[in-house]
Amino acid sequence: MKNSFKLFAFFSIMVVSVALLSCKKDNNSNMITTHTITDVASSNPNFSTLVLALKRAGLDVTLANPASNFTVFAPTNAAFTALLTELGVASLNDIPVETLTKVLLYHVKSGKSTASQVTSGYYSTLANGPVADSHLSFYVDMTTTMINGRAKITQTDVMADNGVIHAIDKVLLPMSISDHAVANPLFTSLVAALTKANLVTALADPTKTYTVFAPTNDAFSALLMSLGVTLNDMSASTLSPILLYHVVNGFVPAASVTAGYVPTLSTAFGKNVSLQISVAGGVKLNNTVNVIATDVVATNGIIHVIDKVLLPPTVVEIAQQNSSFSTLVLAVIKADLAGTLSGTGPFTVFAPTNDAFSALFTTLGVTGIDALSKAALTPILLAHVVSGNVQSGNLASGSVPTLNPAKSLNVVVSSSGVTIDGTINVIKADVQGKNGVIHVINKVIVP
Repeated sequence: MKNSFKLFAFFSIMVVSVALLSCKKDNNSNMITTHTITDVASSNPNFSTLVLALKRAGLDVTLANPASNFTVFAPTNAAFTALLTELGVASLNDIPVETLTKVLLYHVKSGKSTASQVTSGYYSTLANGPVADSHLSFYVDMTTTMINGRAKITQTDVMADNGVIHAIDKVLLPMSISDHAVANPLFTSLVAALTKANLVTALADPTKTYTVFAPTNDAFSALLMSLGVTLNDMSASTLSPILLYHVVNGFVPAASVTAGYVPTLSTAFGKNVSLQISVAGGVKLNNTVNVIATDVVATNGIIHVIDKVLLPPTVVEIAQQNSSFSTLVLAVIKADLAGTLSGTGPFTVFAPTNDAFSALFTTLGVTGIDALSKAALTPILLAHVVSGNVQSGNLASGSVPTLNPAKSLNVVVSSSGVTIDGTINVIKADVQGKNGVIHVINKVIVP
């Protein structure tokens, strides 16, 4: 009995000891397996400056969140030292917290992306963009392992419980529209054109917000080949209106793009030349140019990549680019007026839609344009053209002469809109081209 009691006591002590040891291991294990991004960075002496910066910005807590997943492109201590020299400051404390926060968040993207999952292209960061709910982008070129053409990826796949760290040798700085063009090797021709046209500074202006449709190198090559020139052959005065025709005021992300005409920064006769946008089957510009990449967010706007260079259109080209004017285009060609209306002008064209022509054909009892001769079409079409570039704001009630000497228009301007000859309504105004302006009408003017 006595021996049994001793044996029982011995086994009891062993069980308690094992339980205590097990608890100790579990506790230690819990401490060891908590490896958030902040923990990993803190344990690496090469990231000590980064950790200080994160703490100053209050982002150490953000990157320690176990419920989130991040990919961090982490600058080394040497990268921060180089940044301070570049900025001409002595320490991180000389950088405003707001600025430091944006810079640090510019190194972080949502989600865990290992090196094998990072491909060349644009990535959205956690840094706020120029408008609400927008986030700045950076460009990764995996052929050179460079980010924004500035920082080289020097180490990959430093794993954490809530993401992954890739080390870089320079601190990334948020970029303007111009900076983005310079950083992407696909835009070297665009940068050369902007430089020659003295527009690089304009598109880096931090006080403005733009939407830019950026043509690739291939797009410029195709344009230059079609024109039979080189970029060196084109003057700044020639390039400037072309390049500005790719720029729209304001911030328009892909999700907000709608069909219609928008004014660009390119001007003719003191007015902004219009750009047609269609969205059926993918976004197209002027019915011929495809948007092939979207939503590259810069500090002063947003970039969408396109596959052709846009050229400011004449009034004839505006009609050719819009399927609603296909009958008008056929009529202009048959009347041999395309050359005239493609001249320097300026012209104001009251352009009937296809439906307007269909109603005319019904009235005349004919099947279409083929039933009308050139002699019959010419006076009708000339009655739709007024000399000068007259936008809607400059239209006034009264009699307006046309290029048809026998026909003047009876224009009435009221609070409800513009009517012509009593029954014809202007349904869309101020589609500005490089040699004139178009106002869309719902009936054909008959002399």
